[in-house]
Amino acid sequence: MTRPYTGGCACGAIRYETSSEPIFENHCQCRDCQKRSGTGHGSYLTFRRADVTIAGDAKNWRVTGDGGNEKIHAFCLTCGTPVYLTTVNRPDLIAVHAGSLDDPGQFNPQVVTYSIRGHAWDAVDASLQKFERMAPG
Repeated sequence: MTRPYTGGCACGAIRYETSSEPIFENHCQCRDCQKRSGTGHGSYLTFRRADVTIAGDAKNWRVTGDGGNEKIHAFCLTCGTPVYLTTVNRPDLIAVHAGSLDDPGQFNPQVVTYSIRGHAWDAVDASLQKFERMAPG
């Protein structure tokens, strides 16, 4: 059995857990991730939504991403921490923010998406495969 992935917001009002392995791990350099993170990219682990349990109430807001998909961001009303996101076109998936993990060392990025939006001052691992937009598949 793998070690569970657990995490939540900074104040502990929202918690999540899964024993499943992520199906995708990436750094995203789209403008939405840059604006929301306050830096050059966001980092995510994507799981099947049915495999993740969430405790606590998140506030949601929606935005249309660079690829045209409507994203639903979930954050804590108390501390403001972004915790996870889903998309309208793939409600069966959930992406948790790598920084929200109890053990961020569990994050193992595979690719960089939206590298076309990347900045020289935000260098990510040069060995990662880069996609100008979203990775295929």
